[in-house]
Amino acid sequence: MANLSADFIGIKSPNPFWLASAPPTDKKYNVERAFEAGWGGVVWKTLGSEGPPVVNVNGPRYGAIWGADRRLLGLNNIELITDRPLEVNLQEIKEVKRKWRDRAMVISLMVPCDEDSWKDILHRIEDTEADGVELNFGCPHGMAERGMGSAVGQVPEYIEMVTRWVKKHSRMPCIVKLTPNITNILGPAEAAKRGGADAVSLINTINSITSVNLDSFSPEPMIDGKGTHGGYCGPAVKPIAMNMVAEIARSAETRGLPISGIGGITTWRDAAEFMALGAGNVQVCTAAMTYGFKIVQEMISGLSQYLDEKQLGLNDLVGRAVPNVTDWQYLNLNYVAKAHIDQDACIKCGRCYAACEDTSHQAISMSANRVFEVMDDECVACNLCVNVCPVDNCITMVPMAKGEVDPRTGTKVGDYANWTTHPNNPSVRAAE
Repeated sequence: MANLSADFIGIKSPNPFWLASAPPTDKKYNVERAFEAGWGGVVWKTLGSEGPPVVNVNGPRYGAIWGADRRLLGLNNIELITDRPLEVNLQEIKEVKRKWRDRAMVISLMVPCDEDSWKDILHRIEDTEADGVELNFGCPHGMAERGMGSAVGQVPEYIEMVTRWVKKHSRMPCIVKLTPNITNILGPAEAAKRGGADAVSLINTINSITSVNLDSFSPEPMIDGKGTHGGYCGPAVKPIAMNMVAEIARSAETRGLPISGIGGITTWRDAAEFMALGAGNVQVCTAAMTYGFKIVQEMISGLSQYLDEKQLGLNDLVGRAVPNVTDWQYLNLNYVAKAHIDQDACIKCGRCYAACEDTSHQAISMSANRVFEVMDDECVACNLCVNVCPVDNCITMVPMAKGEVDPRTGTKVGDYANWTTHPNNPSVRAAE
């Protein structure tokens, strides 16, 4: 069984699976149950300044998006940071860490954007023996309106400034949690690095309204007839999160900055994909809220088996896909593939034909007895048919060999060439 022990910015844990800062990490009872189930670490639900506790709504806090089979695809939450007193949280963190010394304990923080507020909260958490802090610069609702959360995360100068304060007033490793509600993730990531952050974590939730009640005409979740935007998370955000993780991992300015990957991680495969794109560990929330804490056991066994089969160590996986992430202009325009339908596996549903005939390239024929075949002289290899087919591996994309003639264009498959040298590129024509 593969060794899943992780060392993320000096924070050790028995595996790379942490619970993200959220309701599952709001109290000692939850966190101890999580550790008993096998989670390698937690990021304690975000703490705020001492004083009157934050006030959360007392009605519904979640909206949802479901698949056709009622599978939960995304949650939209309007909950704020912890509404439990600061001293109670700090005492429980201290008790849990002393009992579970082999597990990672990171504290999420969000306080007003002035140095004294950050200095005060940092000094108050020093004796909890926590392993690090995560700066919540991502929350898109409730706190942003107060000049915190994503209001900070959307301004690189603020990120750098606050990160410097934290490094100045604390001995603890510092993770900066980034908001996805921004045009380009690299600006905030670079600012965190300049400020001295030991790592970044991403993504936080995406600003969203998931549904509207068509009887009351209010966004949901609905509080006394009114609704508001919230933070979207769950499997549906995974592609957005992975793209942002990859951008940070491959950018010259941020390459090498440790990343904790967050966003829709539900299975070991999801985690492995994030790690292949540069994440040193992963944080999970919605999956635990949907299926319970023991879901981590499947993640652990699945990732371990995968690493054994690939003969890889955990560190070998991290960043392994990054060299293969490129910009569109560098893709090989001379690569040619054709769709192929396995007639033995085909169930004759006709989805591929309908999709290709109506919305794509009319490259699939249908005979009188419903035999579907690809017409290579029309196929542009868009692979829409693969994606709509309900039978796994019934339709596959088969590359053509160099020197073969493409029936669609009548030209031979050539050597690698990309858009930067293509004669249709205006920049190339201008240079000539």
